[in-house]
Amino acid sequence: HVQVAESGGGLVQPGGSLRLSCLASGFIFSNYDITWSRQRPGKDHELVARISAGNGVVTNYADSVKGRFTISRDNLKKTVYLQMTSLNSEDTGVYYCNVPAFKIWGQGTQVTVSS
Repeated sequence: HVQVAESGGGLVQPGGSLRLSCLASGFIFSNYDITWSRQRPGKDHELVARISAGNGVVTNYADSVKGRFTISRDNLKKTVYLQMTSLNSEDTGVYYCNVPAFKIWGQGTQVTVSS
């Protein structure tokens, strides 16, 4: 049973940082690209970052987060991380971990950037 579960969201002040985690199960984790996406209030769903299968040497980011967010993976732990820095109010939303090959999503984790 293919599953992913996000965690690590919360309330953070502008300029702060958070690290999101995505724990996967039910498939050979290292064989697949993983993505993070987000749903912000009143805006279209947005692909935030993608990391390639294997050792994750290829990463891609949305222009809106480039230079502030870093995606990484630990295949032994079957976990993908999204390190988010210099957060601002525009980053508020629900963040989802996705496995494009299986078209599955987790339940999401809420990130709120507010003073």
